[in-house]
Amino acid sequence: MSDPLKEAMAVLDAYMEGLNRGDEPAVNAACNFPHVRLAGGKVVVWQNHGDYKLADFVARAGEGWARSQWDERTPIHVGPDKVHLKVAFSRWKADGSLIGRFGTIYIVTRQDGHWGIQARSSFAS
Repeated sequence: MSDPLKEAMAVLDAYMEGLNRGDEPAVNAACNFPHVRLAGGKVVVWQNHGDYKLADFVARAGEGWARSQWDERTPIHVGPDKVHLKVAFSRWKADGSLIGRFGTIYIVTRQDGHWGIQARSSFAS
């Protein structure tokens, strides 16, 4: 039997690694769809695999964004098919200067055996 928390953490790792590589297929593979993002007073729903575009992320990531990293990943609730996590991440420029740190809630789900990020509510723009 799988360990839901271990699966969720692996998905977050895969998401961040794909994001930092600029690997749009890997980012989409780390998500379940429809995928919901609540941030900046807006709700965005990506309905289908492949709808999450890295160009959209880069446009909102901050001037000079080069990479992001997890600063916190604390489980809130863990069930057999869904994990809620309190996370914090930071965005960085290539010169090592900080763009910002952001608190977020991530919901990672298992759909048809695939673990992926399903929803997030963030204080990031």
